[in-house]
Amino acid sequence: MGKLKITLKKSFIGRQPRQILTAKALGLNKVGHSVIQEDNASIRGAIAKISFMLDVEEMEEGNHETA
Repeated sequence: MGKLKITLKKSFIGRQPRQILTAKALGLNKVGHSVIQEDNASIRGAIAKISFMLDVEEMEEGNHETA
């Protein structure tokens, strides 16, 4: 499977505790922070729950960026 670059674009201020915990479980701590995760069903589910807070980019197999 491929990889996803996930970036937090909105603040945690005023969000429900479960939304904050979901973002932190993805490895996101503050606005503008990006992580690279494997593309699988559990990650896609977490992204779907807080999609309004995130930017998600699919990365190519040959593209190995470090975060």
